[in-house]
This record gives sequence, structure tokens and C-alpha cells, in this order.
Amino acid sequence: MTQADIVIRNAQILTMDERAPTAQSLALLGNKIAAVGRHEDTTDLIGPKTRVIDADGATVLPGFVESHLHLFSGAYGRRFLQMSEIADLEAAKTALRQFAADNPDEGLLVAQGTTYELLAGHGKDPRQLIDEMVHDRPVLVLSFDFHTGWANSAALEQAGLSRGRDVGAGSEVVVGPDGMATGELREKNAIGPVRALRTSGGREMLGNYGLEPETPPTPEERAQDIAVLKEGLAFCAAQGITSIHNMDGNRYLLELLKEIEDAGELTVRVEVPFHLTREKPLSSLDEASRLAADFNSDKLKSGRVKIFCDGVLESGTGVLVDEYANQPGHRGEPIFEAAHFNKAATDIDARGLQISVHAIGDGAVRIVLDGVQAAQEANGKRDARHRIEHLEVVHPEDLPRFRELGVIASMQPLHVPGVMGLPLEPAVSVIGEARLPFAYAWRDVIETGADYAFSSDWPVVRVEPLVGISAALTREPFHPGVPDQRVPLMQVLEGFTWRGAFAGHMDDRTGRICTGMLADLVILGGDIAATDPKEIPGLGPVMTICDGQITFEATQGPGA
Repeated sequence: MTQADIVIRNAQILTMDERAPTAQSLALLGNKIAAVGRHEDTTDLIGPKTRVIDADGATVLPGFVESHLHLFSGAYGRRFLQMSEIADLEAAKTALRQFAADNPDEGLLVAQGTTYELLAGHGKDPRQLIDEMVHDRPVLVLSFDFHTGWANSAALEQAGLSRGRDVGAGSEVVVGPDGMATGELREKNAIGPVRALRTSGGREMLGNYGLEPETPPTPEERAQDIAVLKEGLAFCAAQGITSIHNMDGNRYLLELLKEIEDAGELTVRVEVPFHLTREKPLSSLDEASRLAADFNSDKLKSGRVKIFCDGVLESGTGVLVDEYANQPGHRGEPIFEAAHFNKAATDIDARGLQISVHAIGDGAVRIVLDGVQAAQEANGKRDARHRIEHLEVVHPEDLPRFRELGVIASMQPLHVPGVMGLPLEPAVSVIGEARLPFAYAWRDVIETGADYAFSSDWPVVRVEPLVGISAALTREPFHPGVPDQRVPLMQVLEGFTWRGAFAGHMDDRTGRICTGMLADLVILGGDIAATDPKEIPGLGPVMTICDGQITFEATQGPGA
């Protein structure tokens, strides 16, 4: 008689399989789901070596698919000063001075997670405010979305930015009327010269923008990078995550993950893209094709190209169809102009690769949709599942195009203004009343029949899917007259499970609990359907299983 390795019983199983949406029990054999159904459907699979888990009426779901995060920077960034809970300058001063005292040998003090409001509206430039906190050492404070940084005078001087500098399209060193840099640095090319001042670590952006290490990493650096990745993978597994779509990467990062996989220690399925920047020629896409061929297992793969089309609305680097509500005449400058993006999208699509584009403003969204349409007209329509990442503002004329073009809307519940303490400003003033009904318009997007996925964007916000689920269910209209864009629990859960698997071309193997699928599961600490949405983060998880292996188990795990 075949014996299951694990049998879970007495559970509220939400299978995400419309043919049999609920079940009481399931059995795992190796890395596959062997049976799903009633208790009697798994009884014969229980043997002396079977681990039988009593879920005690708790919810069992397919493992969460985290379809938008930054693994290495998320893991490494936990070492920086975290400022997401700091709301005033005095608290920031205390925290930053203590951080400086704790890191006496660091060439650049980095804090991350602050709001755009913290250093605004005080009658002084940001560099002056940070100088009052720490003046004798370079300091970089990063916004919660990582698209804006604020540096003190020491950092600006050492980076050669004190009087500004042309840092290329889409980025800006903000300069005041006196000709001096204010300390505000918009986007990567402006932040980069200050980042370069770090004297320890400094590899937290490993793989971002697809850049390979400038010099071959030493064995010590390689070992340190693998340790950071393992930390990040373990942290994700503890949140019930069994698959992640990384939003940055390069061959080096893939090689590190392959080493972890070969050692049998890859506890989460990982998909890593090739990053096409504005500066790279389209011929560089040859490397994207090579990565897709070289890394293509169920646990580790490539096959996607990541592109930035714009920045973010809060700093004015997002691209809008019409002018900014608070900046007459300003629409933002696209990182990829329409003609350039059309050529890139057509080439990527012709290679059979997936396109994944950061597009925040409705102008950037339109550029991407037009580019996908151009690719389809040139290459023919296929099951490409190209994606728009974030989709914060969409023009109403473009809403139906997602379904028509088969473009996936990848959205982050914790990005919505007002959600879980996120400030309303400057987002609401930037977007303006005319556009607010079409901002973070999840329900409108989903009701068109478009494919979608929910995720976090860690480390911009917290990675825990249960926190994201709670945020999605509890968000409220952030301005009078704005429609309620919440969606029901099951649609939210779909967005964190099988729809994420669909977005990663893995829905034929994972994302649902049914016989023959890969054994990726999460057991919660209660019945999610019977829990107040605000209390959902308290449900655990208590166990995560990926590829049939228990990758996380809480101290007070499910009964056995």
C-alpha cells in the first residue's frame, strides 16, 4: 500500500480549484499532492511513517505566491535603520544619532522607509534638516518606495553633488534657487553616487537594474551573499510564501540561487528576470534569452524581462497622460519613450519571453499597453502574460485594454494611500480629484475580466501576505467621492495564490490544491473566512510546505 508522507486532516481547505473549492483532508507523497477530499479519501494513505497533522479547523491554502518583491535588498535592508514607524523630526534625530553611534566605522549611514512628509514643510532644505541630526558623517535617508533619497551636506559633498549634476533622463538632483543641492535625490541615477560612499556591505542592491558585480566577488563576498539570500528565503517561508517573482536580478544572483538549489536548500521557488535599462542596447536581450535557457527548473527559473517605464508620483517622476494636479504643465518624463519601448517589447515578445514593466502613472501604463499591442501586431498574439507592475493610476479609456491584450495587472495592497497608516499626502494632491476615481482601482480592473495578481513589493512595504490580505479587505476610499475598490475575500486570496502562479507561468503545477499538483501549502492558525479582516495578520502562518518539504513550522505548530 502506498503511504503518504504527510496527511492533513480536520482542515478548512480552500483549494482555489473551482471544480472542488473546499475539502477536509489532503495527502502529500513526495513533492506532489496525492489526494484531496474528505477524511475517508486520505485514510488509506496513512501508514506508520506518515505524519498526520490535525489542522483543528484552520484554513489550508495553496502556498502564497509573492509575485513582486526584491529578495536580496529586502533581506539585506533589515540591517539598516528602519524609519517606517518614525513620524517626527525629533524621533528621527534620536534614532539616527543612535544608529551612528552603533555603526562608528560605516562610511555612509543609511536609513530607509520614511514618508515623503517627514522632511517636507519645515522651511528648510532636507539636507539642512538631516545636518541637524548628523552633520559630521554622510547620511542617506530613503523613502519607503526607494525612488527618492535625501542626503545631508557631507554626503552631497563627498558624492560630488553639492551643486547638482546632470544624472540622465528620469533622475534628478534637486537644486534650490541658491544653486545648491537641496538634498533631495530623485531616482536611481541621482541616489547612486551617494550609495557609492558605503564602506561596508553596500551589496544590498545586488542585481538591481541587472548590473553584474563590477569585480568578481571574492569567496568571502560570495559566501556572505549566499547567507543573505538564505536569510531572505527563510523569512519568506515563515510568511507562508512558497513562490516568489523577484523584480531584479542578474546571472550572478541566479548562480548563487542555483548553488543553494543544488545543495537542496532552496526553500522557496524563485523566478528572476533580466533587467533591461534605458542604457542597454536591445542586443543585450541575447543575455535574457540565455538566462531563460540556462535556468529553467520548477524551483529556479528566468524567462522574464523587467523594465522601468517611469518613477513614482510622489516625487514627480511618474508619467501621467494629463498634467500633475499640483504641478501645472508637468506630466513626468518617461524612462522609456514610446518608440523605444515598442521596439523593446516587440523584440522581447518575439523571443518568447515575458515582459514585466514598472508603470505607475496612467501615461506610463498607456505606453506599456501600446507597446504590447505593437508586439502583438508584429509577432501575433500568444499566451505571453505580459505584466504591468503597480498600476497605481489608469486612464478610463485604457481599462478594457488589459483584458483585450491579455496584460496582467500586478497590484500591491499596501501601496494604497491611507492603508495601515500610509499617509494620504502627497499622493492625493499629486493625483488630483479628476483622476482619484481611477487610482488603485482594483475592482474596476478586475470587473473588466482582466487577469491580476496581488503582492507586496518588499522591502518597500511588509512582505507578509496575511498583512496584504488584511489591507486589501480593510482599505477605505481615500477621498470623498472615490468609489469603494475593495474586492471579496476569495478574489483577494486568488490574487495571492493561483493568480500569482498564473502570472509566473506556473499555474499548471502550483497555485491550487488538487491531485497531481506540486505540494506547496500553507496552514494558518485559524479559519480565515470566519476572522475579522483586521485580525487576519494574527493567523500565523503555523506551517509552510514547499515541494513537499516543511520549510517553516511555528513553535506551537498544528497538532499531530
